[in-house]
Parts: sequence; structure tokens; C-alpha cells
Amino acid sequence: MFSREESKALRKEFWISFGKSFPRKWVLYNTKIKDFSFKFDFTTKKALVTLDIEDSNLENRIKYYEKLESLKAVLKENYLPNIIYEDIYFLENGKEISRIYIEKDGVSIHNKNTWQETMVFLNDTMIKFEEFYYEFEDFIKA
Repeated sequence: MFSREESKALRKEFWISFGKSFPRKWVLYNTKIKDFSFKFDFTTKKALVTLDIEDSNLENRIKYYEKLESLKAVLKENYLPNIIYEDIYFLENGKEISRIYIEKDGVSIHNKNTWQETMVFLNDTMIKFEEFYYEFEDFIKA
């Protein structure tokens, strides 16, 4: 087990290392759509690349989710075959969002032996996710 401080230090070390290994300006929150963002996550159990729709206006959230759902076949066939769609997803804090994501199991931020494969997964997955987004950005925003 790691203390809270040790865990925090490992997380910081990982993200600094990731940024140095894969220097790039990611889209992340800069989608120009309110509460519509790409995110990286790496826990003690898995790594995730997500597209979160967090709009508190349910109509807006549904609108964007349905647009992305209409592109599901294209996203799966041409970019990310293992993509997971969840129209209702609860964050740890209890907040309800819609999430589209890819996860990698069997890795842990506490295990440095899994860091390299996780970094490659995060980088490659986000690049494909961003390519998809840029290809269909006008449709998604309309």
C-alpha cells in the first residue's frame, strides 16, 4: 500500500513523464462546446481515454450524445473498435454524465512497470479520438 503522499507523488511523476514522452497540445477541454471534453485518467486499476458530456442541461447532453451515437459505426470501424458508449454514467462524486470511452485494464499508476504501455495506450487512443472529432466536428457542433 502507498500512503496518500506517495500516491500523489507517483501520479505527479507519471503525468510529468507522460507530458515529456508525448509532448503535444491535446484538444481536451478546448472543443468549443460547453461541458464537452476529452480526458485522460489513470487509476490503480485501469487507464481511460474519455469523451465526457457533462452538460447539466439534459436536452443538450442528449443532443450531443445522440449525434455521437449516430456516428458509432464509423468510430468503431475506422478509429476505435473497442469504444464503449454509456448515455448514463455516474462519476465517483455521484454526478451523472454521458461518457464515451476506451479503457485498458491490467495497469496501475502505482506500478511503474505498466507506465510505458499505459503512456502508449493513452497517446495512441487520444490521437485516434481527436482525429474522429476533427473529422466530424462540424456535424457534432451543429
